[in-house]
Amino acid sequence: NNYEFLLNYYYHTKNSEALHAVNLTLTKMAFGGIYDQIGGGFARYSTDSYWKAPHFEKMLYDNAQLVSLYSKAYQLTKNELYKNVVYQTLTFVQREMTAKNGAFFSALDADSEGKEGKYYVWSKEELEQLLNNDFDVMADYYNINSNGKWEESYILLRSETDETIAQKHTISVETLQKIVAKSNTILLSEREKRIKPGLDDKTLTSWNALMLKGYVDAYTAFGEKEFLDAALKNATFLIENQLRKDGGLNHNYKNKVSNLDGYLEDYSFTIEAFIALYEATFDEKWLITANNLMEYSIAHFYDETTGFFYFTSNNAKGLIARKMELSDNVIPASNSSIAKGLFLLGEYFYEENYSNKASQMLKNIENQMPQYIGGYSNWAMLYLNYTHSFYEIAISGNDALQKRKEISQHFIPNKLIVGSKSESALPLLKDKFSAQNTLIYVCYNKACQKPVETVSEALEQLK
Repeated sequence: NNYEFLLNYYYHTKNSEALHAVNLTLTKMAFGGIYDQIGGGFARYSTDSYWKAPHFEKMLYDNAQLVSLYSKAYQLTKNELYKNVVYQTLTFVQREMTAKNGAFFSALDADSEGKEGKYYVWSKEELEQLLNNDFDVMADYYNINSNGKWEESYILLRSETDETIAQKHTISVETLQKIVAKSNTILLSEREKRIKPGLDDKTLTSWNALMLKGYVDAYTAFGEKEFLDAALKNATFLIENQLRKDGGLNHNYKNKVSNLDGYLEDYSFTIEAFIALYEATFDEKWLITANNLMEYSIAHFYDETTGFFYFTSNNAKGLIARKMELSDNVIPASNSSIAKGLFLLGEYFYEENYSNKASQMLKNIENQMPQYIGGYSNWAMLYLNYTHSFYEIAISGNDALQKRKEISQHFIPNKLIVGSKSESALPLLKDKFSAQNTLIYVCYNKACQKPVETVSEALEQLK
């Protein structure tokens, strides 16, 4: 949340320190031992200030949010490192944390064979034997030296760019990258023979929604169909297994059994994910489902007195008290998440009740934000939608999806997109369809500028 807020803040203010903070952190994390250099995916946290020695547990919710963050950072910076992290991490998620039905598992343990990190670290002798003539290059690349030394083994981590390593070994960057790819394949294949860390194979709706949105954000940034396919498969799993007949969600799924009444985070994260999925596909069923979930949330979680939402449903039994989650932590606060959903759905459906609730929630929390901004960065992202222009982009015509893809090559956080290849009843698309050409409408506060046919013209209207 903090770094996504800084990306958005930079977009609006061009504050170079904000962007530098994001780039420095994302680069150090991608280079560090906290990132699985050969297999992809991030460990839960670093035990030092250098991102070197992680707590080796891998959590779904961490990787989901980091995929979203690196995807958006790539949209802004076009840094190839960020793209590589996203692709490698999603390969890890597909390989180790995805069930055949499209559901995502929760976590991989830090330990294997009773020792933390054993699955991930290497001895120098192993690496020399496996990498042969490429060892010298890879020893520099992955710091098989005092920098990478951890206990009696080595954690693979980076400290220099490809250009620096290539120059040091008088080879081209392209040659280096081929050596790295080959070495990673060898090491990953060898690592697969080891006893793996334990898998927490339960499926949580809220965490799945975060990962679903991570896939959508990656698809939006890179246009890879397999990312969208994974998102759609998971969304279908949630609809078919976690959505109840009464319109509510269950929280847990394991061994083909869906149970436990959903918490607010299950609803808010799923709403945000389905909104993102609509924007990626222009399939209105995802937007309608998000709206249905919002109506259920208001009916069963909303507190008229405080203007916030409880974490538990009014159907929950045996609770001494119903708590509210207001400040962001390792995942966004469910109230900040659902406030963002209210804001967007209010824009999509011209639903003033949603819009009023979102703005009131923000007013109720704004006095707390300066006390610890790091705990309210998700709220702060919503705040930017009110302090700066927020645009609605409507695309209508046969080439609507292609135009959306072109727009998605640009980082534009202060907008929503609607689109259709036929007539649509959505307020922002009503009476805008033309069978002859595809038109882009850039709107502000529901008032649209003159429609244009090219993305470049639309981008000019956003300035």
